[in-house]
Amino acid sequence: MKFYLLSFIILMGCNGCNNTQTLKIERKGEPPIYSVQNDDAEMNHAIMSAIQTLDSFKVALLSKNKDYKYFALKSRFITPNGSEHIWLKNIILKDKKYVGIVANLPESISDVKLGDTISILKNNITDWMYLDNKKLRGGFTIRLLRKRMTEPDKKQFDAHSGFSIEE
Repeated sequence: MKFYLLSFIILMGCNGCNNTQTLKIERKGEPPIYSVQNDDAEMNHAIMSAIQTLDSFKVALLSKNKDYKYFALKSRFITPNGSEHIWLKNIILKDKKYVGIVANLPESISDVKLGDTISILKNNITDWMYLDNKKLRGGFTIRLLRKRMTEPDKKQFDAHSGFSIEE
């Protein structure tokens, strides 16, 4: 099963974007990157929603519910031009800290690499998600980016994501 969602990297503070649009950056042999401005109100609302509901993610992670799978967190990394938001997968809670594996090929940062296992600072978490019987839970930035996609991109995303999004 493919999980296209972890292909999303959000770059915030990039040139060439405006407040209400998302710029899709194609990369040969890699999933696209979606770039938004730091002051994108909808994206900031999605991030705030994720932060405010992070306890729901923790409860699900610790529940051992067999229907819950594919736990992931998105973390902010500071770059010279703003920040890059990268998904981490296979999340565990170790010594009261979230630990995960870098699931995106970073675009602007060099201190972490695809496949690295790292601790995630709670203050840097910008989204969370898991699947509940193939239904997306959380994924606030995913939902927003999908909403902004063209219809062909939405169809491709839906076909490859491996989950459904209730609207």
